[in-house]
Amino acid sequence: MQFFSIFRQPAWKRLRKNKGAVIGLYVILFSALVAIFCYFLAQDASPNANRIILEIGGAKPGWKQSFLKVKKEQAPPAAGFFQRLVSGSPDRWDYIPITAHHYTADSIIVEKYIDEGVTERLGFAKSLLAPVPLETKTFWLGTDSYGRDILSRLIVGTRVSLSVGMITVLISISIGLILGSLAGYYRGRVDEIIMWFINVIWSIPTLLLVFAITLALGKGFWQVFIAVGLTMWVNVARLVRGQVLAVRELEYIEATKALGFKNARIIAGHIWPNIMGPVLVIAAANFASAIVIEAGLSFLGVGVQPPQPSWGLMIKENYNFIITQNPMLALAPGFAIMILVLAFNLFGNGLRDALNVRGKL
Repeated sequence: MQFFSIFRQPAWKRLRKNKGAVIGLYVILFSALVAIFCYFLAQDASPNANRIILEIGGAKPGWKQSFLKVKKEQAPPAAGFFQRLVSGSPDRWDYIPITAHHYTADSIIVEKYIDEGVTERLGFAKSLLAPVPLETKTFWLGTDSYGRDILSRLIVGTRVSLSVGMITVLISISIGLILGSLAGYYRGRVDEIIMWFINVIWSIPTLLLVFAITLALGKGFWQVFIAVGLTMWVNVARLVRGQVLAVRELEYIEATKALGFKNARIIAGHIWPNIMGPVLVIAAANFASAIVIEAGLSFLGVGVQPPQPSWGLMIKENYNFIITQNPMLALAPGFAIMILVLAFNLFGNGLRDALNVRGKL
């Protein structure tokens, strides 16, 4: 069956020979690992990488800063492994930027960093400090206007982009497979009604349809998944319909009908497995498109909402820095979107060639 042909030796060999597809696959796998373990990789492991330190807002890439860690008034309990894996670990300390310090008998005196050339002298009892009170951090991509680590938010944002792509693909393939199969298999009146509906959805601009669905469902993380998924099934349905129209006339389908198999069993058990090659290729393309659409929605303010990090939202929050002193704040998430979308496109093209479906799309 064509669905499993990618795992067979000839198809796998063809895929491995395509250097672009292999590079794309490595980038996708690396991004998936980053998304899963983002809170273990990010320097700021607080939920949504949302540690706000206003004094160091707008720091340039490579900025180094020393901090004094002071206990919070109501410190949260230490996060377990699974809590940190899923949502990060709430900060148990306040991070105070300092430029100098010295100890006394029972306290520490620090020069708190306020701004370039501006400090404030403060004292803290040793009992209020963390076990290791001093820490120096390097902000490799700088900080945003709220003093949050850009690299950490970029890493955590990988989970948002991949999640949107994955859920979108699942929704679009589910709807597209069902409607496309019904149209192609039953033909006649059923085909006319479904194709009319597809053409109506096709005629509406994608972003306009996404806006309408988003406004109906509300702004938020899960709403973006549903909104984008409900707009991308049309391509899948048209492709599946064409594939089913061709496959349903083959001899083995006629044999299943002669054996008295039910239509649902014929479609799900004998037609779908043999048309999955082209569907997988369009799924990779939809994955890339979903990432771009989600970034666009977040940039326009109707997608993922603050403080949750989204690459599009990061560009919106920092795009004014492009023409000022720190363009990397907006360029870094832009490059991340470009690289991940390019990886899916390269892998999709290689998958198409490996499965020999070039002329079927």
